[in-house]
Amino acid sequence: MDEIRILTPTGMLGAGWDEATIERGLALGVDVITVDAGSTDSGPYYLGSATAKTTAKAVARDLRSLLRAAARSGAPLIVGSCGTSGTDRGVDWVAGLVAEIQAEEGLDLPVARIYSEQNAADLKEHLDAGRIHPLPPLGELKAETLESCAHIVGMMGHEPIVEALAAGARVVLAGRATDTALAAAYPLMKGAPAGPSWHAAKIVECGGQCTTNPRGGGVHTTIDATGFTIEPLAADSACTPYTVAAHMLYETVNPFEMREPDGTLDVREATYTALDDRRVRVEGSRFHRAEQHTIKLEGSRVTGYETLSFSAIRDPLVLADVDAWAALLRHHVTARVTQTLGLADDEYAFDVRLYGHNAVLDAIEPETGAPREVGVMLLVNAPDQATATAVAKVANTLLLHLPAAAMDHLPSFAFASSPAEVERGAAYEFVLNHVVDSVTPTALFRIEYGAVR
Repeated sequence: MDEIRILTPTGMLGAGWDEATIERGLALGVDVITVDAGSTDSGPYYLGSATAKTTAKAVARDLRSLLRAAARSGAPLIVGSCGTSGTDRGVDWVAGLVAEIQAEEGLDLPVARIYSEQNAADLKEHLDAGRIHPLPPLGELKAETLESCAHIVGMMGHEPIVEALAAGARVVLAGRATDTALAAAYPLMKGAPAGPSWHAAKIVECGGQCTTNPRGGGVHTTIDATGFTIEPLAADSACTPYTVAAHMLYETVNPFEMREPDGTLDVREATYTALDDRRVRVEGSRFHRAEQHTIKLEGSRVTGYETLSFSAIRDPLVLADVDAWAALLRHHVTARVTQTLGLADDEYAFDVRLYGHNAVLDAIEPETGAPREVGVMLLVNAPDQATATAVAKVANTLLLHLPAAAMDHLPSFAFASSPAEVERGAAYEFVLNHVVDSVTPTALFRIEYGAVR
């Protein structure tokens, strides 16, 4: 094909959009519709629990819009990292929504499901064969780390998506995938040059974030033999050389390079030219294929159970030196837990964060002086929920009445809820930041066609 036209409605399925932006995209012509549905930005819980960050109604609303658009345009729809973390359960969840919508809308678009979840036993074989390597800052992987994970996914490149499209799929629901693989797959399948394809895919990954109105909607991109042209879908937005080039700074170690399973995008010689007040032309992108194709692994495991309490302080005598008060709180919590529960320091953990003071930047907070009011968050972690809650209950009276060292009376603070202790359930941590050498680009992934059985 001489050119490939990509419609990217948003950076996250379930975020929603003005339907007028989809109509504008269709009017510009569309060969493929791509949208990401996941991320690790919100932490390890979603992978560990195999649950979605987004609500089913929001995802279904967006899917209905895109399935209608795909049927009208004849363009395939590609959804990546289904269910937030790309687990098998996430793929099946989105596939179930697609099946319901297709039945309601009278559509019959062929569906492919690409599963990216990995088995620890299979990965141990790769580990024993020397095919798994750490990425900084982690060290060599141990077999027991794999075994401890609740869920592990491999981050696919474009190849499994191409295979599904080549088999006739009109809707591709992928497990964990690089954000860029979604938009690069169709152009690469149709013979578009790798440099512009991967660079365009990087720029469109977050929808309107590369525009002057990031919340206004998605983008429309046209890839050809020498580069790509990009414009926003919202009428009140624009792509400028600045907004487009700046997106190479987003989530990259090097703003001139970005590694994919198949190789490295190189934009050192890329040029960004305004064609008018809305569109930008990009040329000069290159792609260097790697000698070894690799797949990044993501794994999450339970690290304990959490209970949270939140209290608010507006007492000026406490706030005059709230750091000293927080240190006093930590001391008394530790002492009372030992006294009443008989727990050693290594049998639980807790954190005190002072919102309105230094909860975000902690010791590097540049602002000084007494805050006007502070929210005190106590977060307890223990091997089981009952112990975490018991520790938080021990701290209850301290979060309500603990005086500063120089005070001769008991102050009163305000809990945010009743009961004050909120059980958060299992807490998770990421433990994998490794790549596995691919035997083939698709070997770690499974493709199934049709409705979920």
